[in-house]
Amino acid sequence: MKAMVINKFGDPSVFEIAEVPKPEVIPGHVVIQVKATSVNPIDTKVRSGFVPAVAPEFPAVLHGDVAGVVTEVGEGVTEFKAGDEVYGCAGGFRGTGGALAEYMLADVQLLAPKPKNLTMAQAAALPLVTITAWESLYNRANVKNGQTVLVHAATGGVGHVAIQLAKLAGAKVFTTASSGEKLIIGKRLGADVAINYREQTVEDYVKEHTDGKGFDIVFDTVGGENLDRSFQAAATYGTVLAIAARSTHDLSPLHSKALSLHITFMLLKVMNKNQRQDHGKILREVTNLVEEGKLHPLIDEKTFTFDQVSEAHTLLESNKAIGKVILTNEW
Repeated sequence: MKAMVINKFGDPSVFEIAEVPKPEVIPGHVVIQVKATSVNPIDTKVRSGFVPAVAPEFPAVLHGDVAGVVTEVGEGVTEFKAGDEVYGCAGGFRGTGGALAEYMLADVQLLAPKPKNLTMAQAAALPLVTITAWESLYNRANVKNGQTVLVHAATGGVGHVAIQLAKLAGAKVFTTASSGEKLIIGKRLGADVAINYREQTVEDYVKEHTDGKGFDIVFDTVGGENLDRSFQAAATYGTVLAIAARSTHDLSPLHSKALSLHITFMLLKVMNKNQRQDHGKILREVTNLVEEGKLHPLIDEKTFTFDQVSEAHTLLESNKAIGKVILTNEW
């Protein structure tokens, strides 16, 4: 089968088209004819060699998010049959094959029925970011009705889903963005208040919107110095959620305000077979929310085909994308 592979770590130009063996079905798995995938920041980090511990062996087929059609069903699989449309974050990391190929072998524990009201491309936008936002807000922070939640990066992959999930939980949702267009999108997604972080300091918007008390939950989807700003924005006894914490920080603000810090790294469950069922369960609930019209993917207007994956990675790394960057299989 055709696949886009990397034979070394590097910039987006390292992708090349290749003929690789089509995966054979094994017990507990299905083979999916891949229709679409999306680019997540972790995919660019794997490609660049920033996280070699989670990278598959060369020649490596990357990308976890997949939407497609089941073509073969392994022994013991009762959840799906050939012809079923599915989606999930099912590979592209150590010990698994990725979605940048005509076919993908996937553990059924990582999959769910594709929402009927989404296209394949739309469905491929959701798995990794939605599972990440769900595990952070619902499983780690236990967000409750009436709490104040600040979500950084309104139009980012995880951010745009987090706004919607926090709102569904009954929270009062605040979000940050860097432009008027992104602020409008943030409010359209459900945020009660959208803050231009280039025009207001943390101190300014904490004073304006919380009387200086801070937010009950702050969701940092950016990392780096923004994690320090998240500590600053959180209320005493508040919770900070982070998905990009490979960095060094002064933890004294956590101590002085007795904050809780939770890190979500959803790939750990993809690579741990004993915990994969959690992801499939989440995605089945997500499918219901999408089909009920309560959750929507935000997709950048520029889409790509698999053989344009280098351009797709370049766009994501430019930080100019609004929403998820999608690739469709035209092979």
